Amino acid sequence: MDTFSLEVLACDKKFYTGRARSIVLPTPDGEVAIMAHHQNMIVAVVPGTARFETADGDGEKTMVVVSSGFAEVMNNRVKVLVLTAERPEDIDVLRAREAEERAKEQLRQKQSIQEYQMNKLALARAMSRLRAVSKGHDIQ
Repeated sequence: MDTFSLEVLACDKKFYTGRARSIVLPTPDGEVAIMAHHQNMIVAVVPGTARFETADGDGEKTMVVVSSGFAEVMNNRVKVLVLTAERPEDIDVLRAREAEERAKEQLRQKQSIQEYQMNKLALARAMSRLRAVSKGHDIQ
């Protein structure tokens, strides 16, 4: 099976660098699957769960909870640049629930458009983290 170069980068760390067979990303219009030799494009990434299959012998499937960012597909290389990227098992459920409650409370209060958008993103991130943890480690 054909492979491509994949980099998943968060602002504070390099989550993954290597060869992959496929990656599925959360986008504003739903999920986008990318495989080897995909058409060149740039796509927005929204908070949610991304899944990729590595190109090593057993084709390990990895789930990653991502925040907003974008992905660039060019010349059989995929770069995913997001604010945060974490494995579901690394998520502190209590902290994620508290973040969700804080974001919901902030959204209820009168605020500027910028504050509203920031709180909306915080809520989306918290909810995607909790969804990933509640699914366990099932990768479809």
